[in-house]
Amino acid sequence: MSNDVPRIGLCGIALESNAFSPVTTEADFRSAIHIEGAELLAEARKPVSHISSEMSAFVQAMDATGPWEPVPLLLAANPPWGPAEDGYLQACYDTMTEGIRAAGGLDGVYLANHGAMVSTATPDPDGEMMARLREAAGPEAAIIATLDLHANTSERMVESADVLIGYLTNPHVDMRERGEEAAFAMRMIMAGMRPKSAFIRLPLTPPSVTLLTADGPYADMIQYGQRRARETGGEILNVTVLGGFVFSDTPMNGVSIIVTARSDERQAQILAREIAEYGWNMRERFQRELTSIEDAVDLAKRTHADPRAPAVIYSDAGDNPGGGGEGRTTWLLSALHAAEAKGVYYGAFFDPDLAADAHRAGEGATFTAIFNRAGDTTFSKGFEAEARVLRLTEGGFVGRLGIYAGRKLDLGQCAALELGGPGGITVIVIGARHQTADPMFFESFGLDIAAARVVCVKSRGHFRAGFAPWFGPDQVVEVDTAGLTSPILDRFDWKGLPRPVYPLDEEARWTPPNW
Repeated sequence: MSNDVPRIGLCGIALESNAFSPVTTEADFRSAIHIEGAELLAEARKPVSHISSEMSAFVQAMDATGPWEPVPLLLAANPPWGPAEDGYLQACYDTMTEGIRAAGGLDGVYLANHGAMVSTATPDPDGEMMARLREAAGPEAAIIATLDLHANTSERMVESADVLIGYLTNPHVDMRERGEEAAFAMRMIMAGMRPKSAFIRLPLTPPSVTLLTADGPYADMIQYGQRRARETGGEILNVTVLGGFVFSDTPMNGVSIIVTARSDERQAQILAREIAEYGWNMRERFQRELTSIEDAVDLAKRTHADPRAPAVIYSDAGDNPGGGGEGRTTWLLSALHAAEAKGVYYGAFFDPDLAADAHRAGEGATFTAIFNRAGDTTFSKGFEAEARVLRLTEGGFVGRLGIYAGRKLDLGQCAALELGGPGGITVIVIGARHQTADPMFFESFGLDIAAARVVCVKSRGHFRAGFAPWFGPDQVVEVDTAGLTSPILDRFDWKGLPRPVYPLDEEARWTPPNW
């Protein structure tokens, strides 16, 4: 390296893009996270921050393991939404690369990306970003990126980076560990390690509901890879199995295996092929049956009527803001209301206009709640109901469990509304779009989750970690609701997926690489 104190750039743009959602604009990023320079470093060193946990963990691990000179460049992020505005991304890339050149070169660069971003100009902006950073930093600089396990991997990403490190958990609860792992890998490269990677992408694009890591086929792939890595005698630095994000609808979609060895590329290739064959041979397991709205409503009424029956938690699977959903579809809510369901907590409905109406009405007031007045879309229809304002909040909270634990969430104006009279449906309305993956969405209103017989959340899977104290796997019901994140993949007009691909195409075939 250039000197005894490594100079490491810090940057990243994190967005999971749903190709069917509206464009993610510069204003969207700037209203969520867009920080540069010293502000980035200061935020990463705070004990509680609103930025990505992996960036904070990387910085704090580097601080703890020896001298270094951080060069903070730019960090941007937005909750999952549509393709990113390319002009904004290009300006961000320019800021990063100009910062590298202004610093007189770097020994390494760390990126806290998501990995499933698409832009209005390209299906692979993550690859473009890494290639531009490689060009600016030079061939000798170490480039390490952490990725969400829903990342879509391109050849350009693998070629541009030295190490790609994906999450191991879904629901995601290991972000700090992966940031620390990136810091340790950076230290090892600074000490002379020259890692080599092998990469395989399968023609397999599973719906996200099949990508859990507690059990199931994806869990088996990850656990198999980790066990086999331990059996190599320490040569394997990292095994990453990325499930991908099918809604990005790109040619890079598909379960990806990236194995990084400390020096022996052949060992990385052997293990990558082994994991890929293992996963492909059980591809039929990457399918899941959902519960209809009608059956979910019936179960809700039976659960309320029988106090001995276990409480249940419903995933409004078709409208997950954590996957680019609007957070405002009314199919499940309106069906429960029409059936006069009782003992239901429902959250969180993204509707700033409705939240503002509740604030104008005041706590204790009754008014006609108009859900989704912004206008009907294919999936989001309007719904009206008489509601009583139970409680109002403004600002947000610090997450308590799961993916948001220890992170600040800004939700703007929020309200808890009661539909159907006392003991009916309590609806949480929020002013900023987020998936309901933490109990604080309810607890911040003084609600006791244990008191509900049915909890409905707009979240695909991350709620499992946040609500684990109350609901085990047998109490989770995934409801087949329409929306931008429906796990029923043949409902979408795919344009970019690499066809044929399983499970959309039963005839999909894969031939292992002959390295």
